[in-house]
Amino acid sequence: MIDPVTPSILMSVQSGIEVFAVIAFALSGLAAGLRVGMDFVGICFVAGVSAFGGGTLRDVLLDRRPFFWVEQDHLLWLVIILCLLASIFVRRSHAELTEKWIQVPDAIGLGLFAALGTQIALIEGASIIVAVLMGVISSTLGGVLRDILCNVVPKAFSDHQPYIALAVLGSIVLVGLDRLDVTPWISLVVAVVITTVTRLIVLALNVSIPAWRA
Repeated sequence: MIDPVTPSILMSVQSGIEVFAVIAFALSGLAAGLRVGMDFVGICFVAGVSAFGGGTLRDVLLDRRPFFWVEQDHLLWLVIILCLLASIFVRRSHAELTEKWIQVPDAIGLGLFAALGTQIALIEGASIIVAVLMGVISSTLGGVLRDILCNVVPKAFSDHQPYIALAVLGSIVLVGLDRLDVTPWISLVVAVVITTVTRLIVLALNVSIPAWRA
């Protein structure tokens, strides 16, 4: 089991992963907002919901206060600055916002938040199944809310490519390594890499799950 008094190196790795996860999902959200023609306020809102939605629900369900983005309010400024810079860059460069602009950072955020959410739940004393669920919620809800706000059927449910299943995979890997008493920060990094790389391979090879036929 993970010691509630986490070593400083684990806390540093967790903080770094949280920052990169927020950046990744914020980038996917602002790209989605720009694709549908939102103004700056709309882009900031979608990026913020993408970046903070899953982690916020995780904190609510685990009764963690303050929420992670309240305790680390620099993350809010980071998202706003990202949106501002991205809006200027895209408009000046006339870059074409393809689906990859959304999918690649989303894949990175998926791996980061799945492992982090699971580990936080374990530290809080959650059972295995609850910890896995927290990892899935942390890593997928932001993308679902992003698509809903952009008036798109959430891709997690409609594109028939492994997404939620990969969040489950990353969470289970983290739990398994924890049960094997692997150093917590190493478990975290390994789970992140496995989920992210697998998702990127799925996107590159266009792997799909058979659709349900009525």
